[in-house]
Amino acid sequence: MPKPSDIAHADLDELVKGIKLEDAIALTSGVGFWNTHAVSSANIPAIKVSDGPNGIRGSRYFMGTPAKVIPCATALGSTWDTELIGSAAAKLLAEEAKLRGASIILGPTVNIQRSPLGGRSFESFSEDPYLSGQIASAYIANVQSHGIGTCIKHFVGNDMENDRFAYDAIISPRALREIYLMPFMIAERNAQPWAYMAAYNRVNGLHMSENPLLKEIIRDEWKSDAMIMSDWFGTYGLSESINAGLDLEMPGVGKWRTQDQMGRCLRSKKIMARTVRERARKVLELVQKCARAAPEIIDGDGQERTNDSQEDVALMRRLAAQAIVLLKNDGGILPLKADHLKKVAIIGPNAKARVLTGGGSASLKASYFVSPYEGIVKALPKDVEISYNEGSQAFLTMPTLDGEIITEDGKSGWIGSWYDHVDRNFSLAPKPLKVDLISETKLIILGSQPPELGERWSLILRGFLRPRDTDTIFEFGLTVAGRAKLFVDGELVIDNWTKQRPGDAFFRTGTLEERGTFHRKAGVKHEIVLELCNVKPAAGGGEDEIPPSGAAVQLGGADVLDADKAIEESVEMARSADVAIVVVGLNADWETSGYDRTTLALPGRTDELVAKILAANPKTVVITQAGSAVEMPWVDFAPAILHTWYLGNATGDAIADVLFGKVNPSAKLSLTFPKRLQDTPSYGHFASENGKVRYAEDLYVGYKHYENVNIAPLFAFGHGLSYTSFEYSNLKITTPKASSVAEGFEVVVKLVVKNTGAVTGSEAVQVYVTLPPSSFGHLHVPKQLRGFHKVRDIEPGESKEASVILDKYAVSYWEEGTARWRAERGKYIVSVGASSANIRLVGEFEIGREFEWRGL
Repeated sequence: MPKPSDIAHADLDELVKGIKLEDAIALTSGVGFWNTHAVSSANIPAIKVSDGPNGIRGSRYFMGTPAKVIPCATALGSTWDTELIGSAAAKLLAEEAKLRGASIILGPTVNIQRSPLGGRSFESFSEDPYLSGQIASAYIANVQSHGIGTCIKHFVGNDMENDRFAYDAIISPRALREIYLMPFMIAERNAQPWAYMAAYNRVNGLHMSENPLLKEIIRDEWKSDAMIMSDWFGTYGLSESINAGLDLEMPGVGKWRTQDQMGRCLRSKKIMARTVRERARKVLELVQKCARAAPEIIDGDGQERTNDSQEDVALMRRLAAQAIVLLKNDGGILPLKADHLKKVAIIGPNAKARVLTGGGSASLKASYFVSPYEGIVKALPKDVEISYNEGSQAFLTMPTLDGEIITEDGKSGWIGSWYDHVDRNFSLAPKPLKVDLISETKLIILGSQPPELGERWSLILRGFLRPRDTDTIFEFGLTVAGRAKLFVDGELVIDNWTKQRPGDAFFRTGTLEERGTFHRKAGVKHEIVLELCNVKPAAGGGEDEIPPSGAAVQLGGADVLDADKAIEESVEMARSADVAIVVVGLNADWETSGYDRTTLALPGRTDELVAKILAANPKTVVITQAGSAVEMPWVDFAPAILHTWYLGNATGDAIADVLFGKVNPSAKLSLTFPKRLQDTPSYGHFASENGKVRYAEDLYVGYKHYENVNIAPLFAFGHGLSYTSFEYSNLKITTPKASSVAEGFEVVVKLVVKNTGAVTGSEAVQVYVTLPPSSFGHLHVPKQLRGFHKVRDIEPGESKEASVILDKYAVSYWEEGTARWRAERGKYIVSVGASSANIRLVGEFEIGREFEWRGL
């Protein structure tokens, strides 16, 4: 009996020739949301793909498999530690993908952070293409060496979310090459990802799914054998994408590449059968790679599993702690000495909030989660008096009620009853087709409803609010794709059914949140009933429209907060404490796919809360959570600031490890933190204007902009403090090898790093290169990162050597006239520093003869 993995030994030339044209057509698009097409007659199996990039979701948003959630990409970039990233990629991503039965991870994301406002900035490693490319290389190489493929994304120019399906990124050829393509180029050279994902947007006039760049760069110039797929619903035509080199359209729902439409294009000779078979062959090449690398997945049962071993939990905690950036530590307030504390105030809207990662396709159902509050409390002695206050509210939509809703017999969750409609008046069948215990209050169903349901259906959810000890005024929030009503104790509290306001929720298919309040009584188990229907109302309300492809609903809620009182109570609490720990920031509502932020300010009255606590207690530690930069108008008054990004499952434990000195911080910022939005490089043109986004900052992205116009940032790119101190010395730069040719070009930069402090620490040494003035009149940025070395575990008084190799990438720029990389003759300045703004050593080397090159 042949096995699906037998394709590992197939002759693909013969296989592609032998299959029917209809089967070749089928192979060029997906099946459902997450699978490629199987051809049983030719023993060609399907393979499953899964989001990525900071954990492996599996095939379901709704009631999905609990997952390991690792730190977001900006956090990973801030480790400046390719060895650690490699270990995490192999153990926490590749092995998790195997538990999900997924052969391909949809990640990493290597788009560039033009602006911290980008909705998905947290998904990309850095504003710097070199750092991004090196971290991505470690990620890809280690995942793929363990038998799981990666799909690097989004190729290219998907650097904002607003209007992402339509906008045209107008990018100069030089900036396109040196900034936006560079991370892909480095990853291709170093690690050869098995797949690329084309971006949603246009670049210089054409959508990426039908852009000649796919062939010209990935195939012809870089000689990549990777398969190229679309982003989900990111294909906008048929013949254009086939001819441009897009091998696989995803998903298989609502696709262009049907047998009928492909047949029409073949008959009209808009596409050729030969081209269809070329696209199908690339899909088969990927299937074969997967079958050879991990046949157990191809031959497996397809079940999704969870397994958090003690080793995995320890690695997640270590990885998260290594990503935390110590931004400020005046007077050595940190680390806190837990055994010297008597009273600790923990304050802030993020202290107890479930903030793991950003939203959208990066969202996951965590197998476990430790909040900052829980982590800090666990790390303190039992006799420490701990007080807590939320202080202010920072959510955009009401927090989900997972764990707050219980069944009649006390289980966590509510009972969901699935009904068919018997007519177009929303009348329900007499009996439900299925009854489930549902543990979530954010349900992105997306086709995960019971298959026996018809086109029009309803889900009735019934549960009870967990009883409380005190009376409160409680506010619910209800968001829906479809329509929904919320009843509390039989009374209608929210109607998001009859008339709706369109919003950005659920990948822009949902409504704005509607809210309603009720009196939550002490000791009472209030009944909650939510009616969800998958049929949207018409714009004017009342009549129904075509059912959406997948319904979704989110029920959230929180006590109504008296903001003035909460801030006043927090200030008094802080004033009487030995130390105040304030935990603030953003969450997956503010940073998500589908839309961008509009401000760098923290939400609501957060900044006011922080400022007043700092005034009340000079021994205050501020902990910020965000996937990108935020403004800090109170920065001058804060003695200690930890920026923790989104850290995943181990959030609270990792924060406590750094806060109390169990881990000496060594992370450094992977992006610049500006003082204000107006200082950012893309300010004034980070928007789609009549469908066009002008990358007017050109080469001057991130720190290159701040240095070029001499604007001091809040915290510089590469900045990050330690509980010890380091001295740099003895800089040595070798004479270039093969200085007149690209291949073999090499300059070695060495220096000594000494720990001059009192505790063991690690230091990320950064090497920047300044190109000589161009004899051809080209302008260059002041300096650019071209190497780094994480020197680990230097003991007090100990010295260790840091070494960085500069290759042809370090000395070359893209010459638009010749469409080639060029290194000019002259003196190249090497600046070695602890950040882009903290240069410790400067040297130089000389290239005596110009050289050019193309490719990798």
